This record gives sequence, structure tokens and C-alpha cells, in this order.
Amino acid sequence: MGLTATKAKVAKRSVIKSRGGRPTRDAAIERDQRLIEVATRLFLDRGFEATSLDAVAEAARVSKPTVYGQYGDKRGLFAAVLRREIARWLAPLAAAAAEAQAGGNCDGSVEERLTELGRQLLVLNCSADSIAFSRILTAQAINFPEVAKLAVDEGWSKAVSTTADFFDHLVDKGALDLEDTTIAAETFLNMVVGHTHRMATFGIPIDMKTAETRMEVSIRLFLAGAVGPQDRLRDAAKEAIKEATKTRRRPAR
Repeated sequence: MGLTATKAKVAKRSVIKSRGGRPTRDAAIERDQRLIEVATRLFLDRGFEATSLDAVAEAARVSKPTVYGQYGDKRGLFAAVLRREIARWLAPLAAAAAEAQAGGNCDGSVEERLTELGRQLLVLNCSADSIAFSRILTAQAINFPEVAKLAVDEGWSKAVSTTADFFDHLVDKGALDLEDTTIAAETFLNMVVGHTHRMATFGIPIDMKTAETRMEVSIRLFLAGAVGPQDRLRDAAKEAIKEATKTRRRPAR
């Protein structure tokens, strides 16, 4: 992604204004998008504490009253940035759920579909930018609990509910047999990205090839369940009975 190493450089742009002197609707949308993009770069590059609304306004070529009037303070601006990033992180899940609901392309096994979804989640959630946001949130959660709540409510909780919706459609089609799709969604997300994202947040170097292998094995474990396929379970039970019978046999006199 490389945003953390990028300086906030924005070319001067002419803002189209209406007859009343205010920007047109399209110009206002473009201005707001530019403002969020610049704020994102500055937060990632400098961190939360070292980023000011004045610096964002200057870099985005937007007046300070406009920034303060729209976002109130730095927390409000960061919340807007966070919402956009959350939408980007949730995009693969939303696409999978929408496709399943619409009865779209169902080519490939459930394992293949979940593996492809897991790969997209892994790339997005373990990127340098995602890790930087995670560290900022961790550092600011105590001082600004409302920001942490936003990350949970609109981030993690939405990811779980969207994944659960996806699983509901797979259950309806007979592709999965799940007792509780919400718990299954939490388990799936933790198994697929939880460990790798956590290690990356701690600053431990991540080998993505190894992370993908771990993700693929985790998905197979998720699909098999803790007891594994029934035929293998029956074979294991038979072997256990045989071993127990041998142990109980007394030597002949």
C-alpha cells in the first residue's frame, strides 16, 4: 500500500462554486474525498497525536473553518477516516454475502470459496496501513472510548454479522451445516486473520506465504470441525477399541 511513507502532497485545484459562492454539490463531494485522503495519509505517516486539523486543512487546500465546521475536532475527523477504512476492510465480506444472496457465481467448492475470501481478508488486514490503524486505535482506545466503540460496532461486529449472513446463505443451500452462524463467523475470522494480524500489530515480521498456508489449514480445520470427518472418526474409534481390548487381555498361563 505504501501510504505510511508518502508525504501529503496535493496539487492545487480550482473549486467550482455555485452562484451563491458556495461549492457545487459535486465540488463539495470532491473536496471532502480529498480531505479524507489527505487526513488518512497524515494519520498513517505521523500518527494521531502529531496530526492536527490545521495541518490537514493546509495539505488538502481546504479552509480551516470548513474542516472544523464539518468534523468538530480531530476525533471527528479520525472517525470519518476510520469509517472509510472499515468499509474498505469489509468489502470482500460484503461482496461474498451479496453474491450468495443473489445466487451468483457458485463455482468451486465451499473450501475454495472460503480460501479465496480468506486470502483477500489476509491481504487487507495485514497490510502496513491496516496494522498502522490498529496501533493507533490501540493507543487511543483508553483516551477516546467512543473511537474504540466505533471500531467495534462498525468494524468487528459488522464483519461478524456480514460473515454470518454469508454463512446463512451457504446453510440454506446445503453447503454448510452450522449450529450458530454468528459463532461460526467469529471463529472463522479469528482463525483466518486473527493470529497473523495480531503478530503484525506487535511488530513481529510476517511471511505472507507462511500466513496463507496457516490460513488454508485453518479453513480446512474449520470445515472439518474438531472431530473431523465421520468416516475417519469411526475408524479412530475402532482402533481405540482394539487397543483397549488388547490392554485388557491377560497373558495365558
